Amino acid sequence: MNYGKYKFEQAKKEKEAKKKQKAFEVKELRVTPNIDTHDFEFKVTNARKFLESGNKVKITVRFRGREMNYVKQGEEVINNFISSLEDIAIPEKKPLLEGKNMFVILSKKV
Repeated sequence: MNYGKYKFEQAKKEKEAKKKQKAFEVKELRVTPNIDTHDFEFKVTNARKFLESGNKVKITVRFRGREMNYVKQGEEVINNFISSLEDIAIPEKKPLLEGKNMFVILSKKV
């Protein structure tokens, strides 16, 4: 068998496999622990749009200064996001606190 022909066939197969691959994009929504109701609802509608278009959504609660004393409040905000989007999305992991940010990644239900 011709080696050049073999390499061409392999490249062709790899290209075909890449076509069928679905690349996920992660959209991030940043909020604070003391977010107001209208702002919250606006972010939820944006998250819903992102999920319906096939993207994953990363919800980040950023704590600044003395807000680090109110981590429970930030966790409540994330849980409210999860419960308001539970009809269309599921969390990949439970909310995670890293430094001054708490985040969760939501993906569309299958």
